[in-house]
Amino acid sequence: MLPFREKRRYRRFELRYPVHILVRSSDHVSEGDAVSKDVSLGGLLLETSMPIAESTTLNFVISLQDPELPSVDLLGEGKVVRVEARGNEGKFAIAVECANPITQIQPYFPVG
Repeated sequence: MLPFREKRRYRRFELRYPVHILVRSSDHVSEGDAVSKDVSLGGLLLETSMPIAESTTLNFVISLQDPELPSVDLLGEGKVVRVEARGNEGKFAIAVECANPITQIQPYFPVG
C-alpha cells in the first residue's frame, strides 16, 4: 500500500516571521502578535499566546525581515479552521485558511 500523501492546493513554506493579527468578532475587535510557522498562498499556521476560536475571521500582516534586504509586508484575511493548545506553554497553533491569496502590501521597486 502507498503511504498517505497530503493534498494541498498551494505549496507550504516553513517561514518564521512576525505576524500582527486583527481579530474581529460580533461585539469587539482585538489585536495581537504571533509568529508564522508555515505559509502558503492560501493560508498559514500561526503560533500565538492569544486563544482564538475556530471560525473567527482575522486579518494579518506578515513582516518579512532580513538585514540584507528591504522589509516586505504581506497582507491577508482568513478564517480560523483549527486551534491546538501547545502543552503548558500557554501558546496556541492557529491554522488560518484564506479565501483570497496572501498579497504584498506595497511592492518594492528599486529606484534606478
